[in-house]
Amino acid sequence: MEREKRPFWITYIRQLHDWRVEHVSDKMFLLILAFIVGLLSAVAAFVLHGLINQIVRLLTGHFATNTYNWLYLVYPVIGIYLTSLFVRHVVRDNISHGITRILYAISSNRSRLKAHNTWSSVIASAITIGFGGSVGAEAPIVLTGSAIGSNLGKLFRMDNKTLMTLVGCGAAGAIAGIFKAPIAGLVFTLEVLMIDLTMASLLPILVSCVTATCFTYILSGNDVLFSFHLDNDWTVQRVPATILLGVSCGLVSLYFIRAMNACEDMFARFKDKPYVKLAIGGVILSTLIFLFPSLYGEGYHSINLLLNGKTEADWNQILDGSLFYGHPEYLIIYIALVLLTKVFATSATNGGGGCGGTFAPSLFIGCFTGFLFSRLWNMHQVGVYVPEKNFSLLGMAGVMSAVMHAPLTGIFLIAEITSGYNLFMPLMIVSVSAYLTINIFETHSIYGMRLARQGKLVTHHTDHAVLTLMSLDTVVDHDCQTVGRDMELAQIVHKISRSRSSVLPVTDAAGKLLGEIDVMNIRHVVFRTELYHHFKAHQLMAEPAAVLYHDTPMTQVMKTFERTQADWLPVVDSDRHLKGYVSRRRLYDMYRKTVHELSQE
Repeated sequence: MEREKRPFWITYIRQLHDWRVEHVSDKMFLLILAFIVGLLSAVAAFVLHGLINQIVRLLTGHFATNTYNWLYLVYPVIGIYLTSLFVRHVVRDNISHGITRILYAISSNRSRLKAHNTWSSVIASAITIGFGGSVGAEAPIVLTGSAIGSNLGKLFRMDNKTLMTLVGCGAAGAIAGIFKAPIAGLVFTLEVLMIDLTMASLLPILVSCVTATCFTYILSGNDVLFSFHLDNDWTVQRVPATILLGVSCGLVSLYFIRAMNACEDMFARFKDKPYVKLAIGGVILSTLIFLFPSLYGEGYHSINLLLNGKTEADWNQILDGSLFYGHPEYLIIYIALVLLTKVFATSATNGGGGCGGTFAPSLFIGCFTGFLFSRLWNMHQVGVYVPEKNFSLLGMAGVMSAVMHAPLTGIFLIAEITSGYNLFMPLMIVSVSAYLTINIFETHSIYGMRLARQGKLVTHHTDHAVLTLMSLDTVVDHDCQTVGRDMELAQIVHKISRSRSSVLPVTDAAGKLLGEIDVMNIRHVVFRTELYHHFKAHQLMAEPAAVLYHDTPMTQVMKTFERTQADWLPVVDSDRHLKGYVSRRRLYDMYRKTVHELSQE
C-alpha cells in the first residue's frame, strides 16, 4: 500500500520540531513562540484598524456635518448583511462573543481554537464596523491573537498547559497592541481570562505584550487611540464626586449587561431565521445611527471630542451630522439618549448578524457617563467643580471595570492609553467603587456569565478551576456489562465474572436504566448454584444511590459522590438511556492529576 503523501510544509514543521526538542529547551522555545504571537497579534490589530478606517473614510468622508445624512439608514444594513453572508458561506461557524469563546476553549477544549479564528474575525468585524456596526474591534482581535497562540502551540505539539499560556499571550498581545498598553494586556489576561500568573506564564505573557506594543509603534507611529491632556489636577475635595461617579458607573454597567442579555435572548428566538434577524437588527441599528451619528462604528471619534474639549463649542461638535445640529441647548439630552441607546445599537449589530465585541462600547458608555455625571454635578452646583474631560476619562475606567469585573484592567488601560497617570488615585477610586457596585447584582463579567451558568467557567479558585477543566466524558466507563430485566441469576453470575465494576446496570430493550445490581448485596445467593434459576434481575436490582446526566457539571458530580458515598454511579442521557458508569476512584485519580498539571510551574 502506497504511503499517503503529506504537504511539504508539514514535513518541514515536523523536522523543525524534532530539531527543537533536541537543541532548544521548552522554556526558551515558549518565549520564542510568545515573541511570534506578540508580533502576529500586533500585525492583526494594525490590519483590522487599517481596514476599518479605510472603509469609514470611503463611505462617510463626504458626509455633511451641518445636517443629517440619509445614508446612515443604508450602510449599517449592508454591513450586517455582508458579514452574515461571509460567516454563513465562507466561515460556516459561529464567531460571535470572541472573548467568551476563548474562555470556553480554556475551560472545555483545553485551549484549542479553530484555525479560521486566526483570520475570520478580522474580516467579519472590519466589514461590520466599517459600515457602521456599533461594536468594538477589540474582542475580535483578542480572539484572533488567542487563536494564533493556540494554533501555533498545536503546530509544535505543545501540551495543554503551554497551550493555555500561549492563548493568554495572544490575548495579552492583542490588548497591548491595540492600545499600546503592555501592562493592561498583562492584567487583562489575569483578570478576564482567569489565567493564573505563575512564574511559568508571567515571562511569556510579558514578552508577548512588549513585542506587540513595540511592533505597533513601528507600524503606526506614535499616534494613540485617545489623546488626553490633564488641565485640572485632582484634589482630595473631589473624593465624594469620584465615589458617586464609580457607583453611577456600576449602575450604568448593570443596565448595560441586563439590557444586552435581554436583547440577545430576543434575537435568539429567531436563530433559524437569519433574514428576520437581519431585518430587525438592521432597522434598529440604522434608525439609531441616523438619529445619533455618534453610534456609528466604534465611537472613538466621539470619545476624543469629550476627552479633549475645553469649550462649549468643542463639545457641541458631537452634535454634528445629527438632527440636533445647531441646538447646543440639547447637548445634555443628546448625551443621555446616546448613553441609553448604545446598548441597543450594539445588540442589534451582533443580533442582526454582525461581528464585534463589547469592549469599545463599554469605553464609549463610560466616557458618556462620566461627561453626563460631571455636567449635571456642575449645573446643580452640588459641591466643588469637577472637570468634564477628567470625569469622562474616569467614567471609561469605571464602566469597563464593572462590565468586565476587571478593576485593574480599567485602571491601567485608561492610565496607559491616555498617559493620565496623574489621575491614578481617582482611577482607582472609580474602578473599585464601580466594581463593588456591580458585584452586588452580578457576580460574573459580561464575558463569563454565560459560561458560569453552565458551570464551564474557569476561575482563580483552584478547586473550581480543576473541576471545570475536567470532563465527565473522560471518566465514564462506556464499556459496562448490562443485564436484562428477566435475566436469570446464572447468567448474571457470568456477567459478574466479566465486569470491571461491582455493580451491574439493569436495562430494558431500548437501553433505558431500570436499576442496578450491587454484587455485595447478592453475595448470599451468588454462590448457591441451586438458586441460579430461581432469581431474576428485577428481583435482585435496586435503585441507584443517584443518577448523573451526561451534561451534569463536574462540581455537581463531585458533590453527588460525596453525598452518596457511592463507589459507582450511572450516567444517563435526558431520556434515561444508559451512557456508562463513573468510578469514584477514577474520578479522584483524574482530579489529582489535573491539580498536578494545573499547579506545575
